[in-house]
Amino acid sequence: MFRSIIIFALCFAGFSANGAAHATRIKDVGTFQGLRSNQLTGYGIVVGLAGTGDDSLEYSSYGMKGVASRFGLQLPPGVNPALKNAAAVMLTAELPPFAKPGQRLDVTISALGKAKSIRGGTLVMAPLLGADGQIYAMAQGNLAVGGLGIDAADGSKITINVPTAGRIPGGASVERAVDAGFATTPQLRFDLADADLTTVRRVAAAINAKLGSVAHAIDATTVAIDAAQGAEYRIAMMSQIENLLVDPAEAAARVVVNARTGTVVINGAVRISPVAITHGKMTVRVDEAPKVVQPAPFSQGRTAIEQKSAISVDQERNPMFEFEPGASLSDIVKSVNAIGATPGDLVAILEALKEAGAMKADLVVL
Repeated sequence: MFRSIIIFALCFAGFSANGAAHATRIKDVGTFQGLRSNQLTGYGIVVGLAGTGDDSLEYSSYGMKGVASRFGLQLPPGVNPALKNAAAVMLTAELPPFAKPGQRLDVTISALGKAKSIRGGTLVMAPLLGADGQIYAMAQGNLAVGGLGIDAADGSKITINVPTAGRIPGGASVERAVDAGFATTPQLRFDLADADLTTVRRVAAAINAKLGSVAHAIDATTVAIDAAQGAEYRIAMMSQIENLLVDPAEAAARVVVNARTGTVVINGAVRISPVAITHGKMTVRVDEAPKVVQPAPFSQGRTAIEQKSAISVDQERNPMFEFEPGASLSDIVKSVNAIGATPGDLVAILEALKEAGAMKADLVVL
């Protein structure tokens, strides 16, 4: 049976009865340019597996030859060892802003080839590179894998979660710092997480009210802030700015439908124009009751099956309901509950409202 959930959500940390958003800190609506994390990736070899590795995968063989060569061990040319106890893996990590050499990073490990499981393995020291090809961290350590995979001799197997991916908490050590560059830029720039002309203007106004006429909204996302150069001065200024309170603009009216789970989310800005709606279902049911017919004794007849069908039609009769001008979220909820509409019915109603021009909102289907 199709199971669904209806969720009616309010935007921006909730709306009060009069529809106004609650004040929030500037740091919660965006970030300063330059203060961002950087993605790191790498390639490595996991060893110590209990026969669940890549076996004859050449990536593993070449990787193990490289590992062995670090310690002066040269394998004969043309020799590719079978490595059931090793696996080639990809490494991913995130380098946070202001990370300094010696700090630790969490590393995610994912099998690259045909390894059945990397549970219980150990990652041999491997570099983590940035987008510029430079090494920013080195990773090594024992894996923590939440998945489990077991194969039996008769070919049956069981898998729990994903045994070919795991993590090493604090498994990488930062080797190179990234210069954020915020201390020497001509201006500080603050970027909203979601572009909005009203919100960006209010952020600039809140900064100017506290620090004077230093902030200028230059588009729907960015506020440029005049500031003297120097890390110490700018850090103090940025600390003041990010803790200022601002009232974000009411979010655009939006209805989000997840067709896979049946989840429907309607934010508090949705309004309905005058419209009348009726919605019902028709169910056609066919019952088959075949009957076995036996021939009379000593006759030349044969046993046969006599078909017997019964067809019935059931149509729900739901009353029509009307939305008054400016109908709000609560009106929609009451009306939908009154007719007993399911989430699937609600999606059909919302699509019809959008097509009729009675719902001024973005309808997003995931």
